[in-house]
Amino acid sequence: MNVSERERRLLIVAAIAVPAILIYYFATSSSSSSTPEVAAPADTPAMAERRLADVRRRAAAVPEKEAVLKQVSADLTRREKGLIQADTAPQAQALLLQIVKRVAKAQTPPVELGQVEMSEPRAYGSAYGEVAVTISMRCGIDQLVDMISDLSAQPELVATNEMRIGAAHEKLKTMPVRMVVSALVPRRLVPEKKGPAAF
Repeated sequence: MNVSERERRLLIVAAIAVPAILIYYFATSSSSSSTPEVAAPADTPAMAERRLADVRRRAAAVPEKEAVLKQVSADLTRREKGLIQADTAPQAQALLLQIVKRVAKAQTPPVELGQVEMSEPRAYGSAYGEVAVTISMRCGIDQLVDMISDLSAQPELVATNEMRIGAAHEKLKTMPVRMVVSALVPRRLVPEKKGPAAF
């Protein structure tokens, strides 16, 4: 095999250049790819004392927070005694209707209820549910005011939501009233509303 003078010089230059390029490549790539390690700062006594003081301060606040939690829990338990307790929403509505009838009968003279409608139970916030009944009656203004007052004074959490009052009868001094009375119940009594089925 005959190698020309030009090819011989090219081989000599390649023999010198290739190792030099490889040495340069490995020397620069290893230093650029490795990140320098940062040493953790030394923990000084002043920093340790600050951390200790912070831990002590937090530990001292725990009994106060526990006392507040206990007080709030007791208050919540006391308030939740007013929830109407039942196994199902229709049972809770029946109990609410009994309360309304009891209050109406206690008026002087007793108020007679007319038509009664049960509403769909619904969520009341994230923790409770609400059941409601709509009642129709004919009574005087003083009876209506007393009845609303007596409903709100019940131990159960009962309130008047909505009210429609018709024209008063001149001779009898009575008027037609349509009223929605609602009460709070545990959230488990309210069925979850499902969205439309996905295909």
